[in-house]
Amino acid sequence: MKTRLAFLVRGAGRIPSPCCGKSMSVIGTRNRKSKKSSGESCVYSIRRLECDQCEKIHHELPDFLVPYKRYESECIEAVLSNPNHHDIPADESTLFRWFEWFHSLIDYWIGCLISIMHRTKQENIPLDLTSENPETALQRLGRLVGDAPGWLGRFVRPIVNINLWLHTRSAFLSELG
Repeated sequence: MKTRLAFLVRGAGRIPSPCCGKSMSVIGTRNRKSKKSSGESCVYSIRRLECDQCEKIHHELPDFLVPYKRYESECIEAVLSNPNHHDIPADESTLFRWFEWFHSLIDYWIGCLISIMHRTKQENIPLDLTSENPETALQRLGRLVGDAPGWLGRFVRPIVNINLWLHTRSAFLSELG
């Protein structure tokens, strides 16, 4: 498989800091690799931004990339939506880690989304989205972000943008660690 430089990722407007909401300045770029559903690897030049107030560094990721994941969101979404009917070229251990990652954090993400909805004073917030609910994790999440293609990006972006995204060490984790 050949790796190619796809493009420079650059937002159209000024992006507020996820930490404090202040402005950020571009301080450089870094390369970010990802894999497409075809198995092709791509390299994207991602802007590095520094908060003008708190000086924390953030990376400007497009919707098709998930923080700390090496496959594009379309791939992860396809596997999580249809575990037995997908054609994503990933090994079984990678697929297993995606399921573990998703199911271990789903209640946290739903809580984040409900909190965001309360903060932005959105009406019609679905209740009873806890893990005790008989719906599947995808059904519960779908009640908040819909189940049309792109659902993964629709919940990742707001959580990342208000600095609630958890860094997960999905590889090499054990039950004790």
